Amino acid sequence: MKLYRRFHANSAGAAAIEFAIIAPLFILIVLTMIAYGIYLSAAHSIQQLTADAARTAVAGLTSQERTQLVSDFISRSTIDHPLLDRSKLQVSVTTDPTNANQFTVSATYDASNLPIWNLYTFPLPDHVIHRFATIRMGGI
Repeated sequence: MKLYRRFHANSAGAAAIEFAIIAPLFILIVLTMIAYGIYLSAAHSIQQLTADAARTAVAGLTSQERTQLVSDFISRSTIDHPLLDRSKLQVSVTTDPTNANQFTVSATYDASNLPIWNLYTFPLPDHVIHRFATIRMGGI
């Protein structure tokens, strides 16, 4: 009984054991937050670039002009994200088949070169980022 009281009263290594149990999960959660932050930052940059390209394409009168305006904008734009590679970005301009007064600029980015895929984290989103912006031509 005396040994039990002495064992129960001694808590010198309890913090180390608690840390050993909790630390791996905490580190995994922190790495996942970093990975999602990088992914969402890249996705936001692609969305912003797509929206800006769509606004540029409003000046085009035909589908060919809009496509040319978008490709010119993409080639001259500065993608201000340090982890994005312009060569992995594909942009297309299509007219809405149900409404001839609308067109959509779609961007597809192969995000497989982002460093987040090497982290051991919780499940992450798809390796390809798809974003689009739809613009209505004319008034209401």
